[in-house]
Amino acid sequence: METIKKKPLLSGLLILFLTAMIFANIGGGMYDSLMPLYLKDLNASITQIGLFFTLAQIVPLLLQILGGWVSDTLGRLRAIAIGSVFGVIGFIPLIFADTWQWLLLAVAFGAVARSLVGPSFDAFIAEHSSEENRGRVFGISQAIFMIVAVVGPPLGGWLAGTYGFKLMLSAAGIFYFIAMLMRLGMAREAAKGATAKTEKLSFGGLKTNLVSMFGLVFSGGLVTWMLITDGLRDTSFQLSGNLFPVYMQEVGGLSLQQIGWVMSFFGLAMMLTTIPGGWLSDKAGERFCIALGMVLLSGALFVLINIPAGNQWMYYLGWGLAGMGAGVSGPAYQSLISKAVPQKNRGMAFGLFSTSLGIISLPAPWIGAQMWDRVGPTFPFTVTAVVLLLSVIPIWLKFKLPKTEETVTAEQVDENLPAVAD
Repeated sequence: METIKKKPLLSGLLILFLTAMIFANIGGGMYDSLMPLYLKDLNASITQIGLFFTLAQIVPLLLQILGGWVSDTLGRLRAIAIGSVFGVIGFIPLIFADTWQWLLLAVAFGAVARSLVGPSFDAFIAEHSSEENRGRVFGISQAIFMIVAVVGPPLGGWLAGTYGFKLMLSAAGIFYFIAMLMRLGMAREAAKGATAKTEKLSFGGLKTNLVSMFGLVFSGGLVTWMLITDGLRDTSFQLSGNLFPVYMQEVGGLSLQQIGWVMSFFGLAMMLTTIPGGWLSDKAGERFCIALGMVLLSGALFVLINIPAGNQWMYYLGWGLAGMGAGVSGPAYQSLISKAVPQKNRGMAFGLFSTSLGIISLPAPWIGAQMWDRVGPTFPFTVTAVVLLLSVIPIWLKFKLPKTEETVTAEQVDENLPAVAD
């Protein structure tokens, strides 16, 4: 009996692509969660930390959609390679800064890198999967990618705690430099292929893509509701997310190494749940997984802000729940975005959705810092938890794919095709 060889979910190109992403983001994972403490080490106050993260949102706000358009036009690998060069340059002011204000320059270069790499990453994965298995492909890809969240924070915490922030950032830069070399090689090979994109960047092309994208945004359908809900959640995250390392140090009494290990546990929990989350997304639907993820994230925050003094191990429970929430909802969210927009606009769409930066959320980090100072350290986290829980309502009611439109499209195509026997 002849056996049919099953095609693997991840192609060789996708595995190489993920390997380069792992090197780049181990570097980022080493310092991202410790950035508020690096600012504090450079003599920034709580209010100044909030102001820093508010100012740091301006450049990404301007570039994120533009980066997605560049990805749609030039190709995913080429956009990622260009972004990686900016990422390497961004490490220079990051390492040599002597005041917290200088770090804004590093953030600006990093924003250019992320605006090109982030949308291209998700769009590349979507284009190497089918609609039937997209949730699983995103789940497996994110599980592999979450190696960075397991390795990066404890490595960064250990290096920063033992040798100082400067040496830790230098090590992170080396990881990113290796990733840049890999990405440049992949982009060069892709450019040699017959399928390499030949489109050029032009104002007319940008205008066409923007009109198409904003038509979906203001249509009142799925994309509109995803953006509204995403905006509310992102604003709430910005209130408190950047203050949590400071909270764990000042209120929880955790050292830099302990904070690194706690964040690593978050990554491990997320890694273990992304593959089941992707499978569940394909079976039960995206909105179920996204709603479940928001409930888990909200519950995690309520646990984290109610930990008794001296009970440091409870932080692992809280961050474990948060990792499960992110792991369950992440593949479903990416899968739903990729299905809700045309393929030619995927880069721009992921640029719009992947950023947690918007006009409404722009002052949120500064407001969160004011809440900390004026009301109490737990208040901004409580607000975030409540908003996440309330977001389940629009997610469940509105996050539905327009099946009727898909049916009409299929029928229109079938009218132009000859009948084919089953």
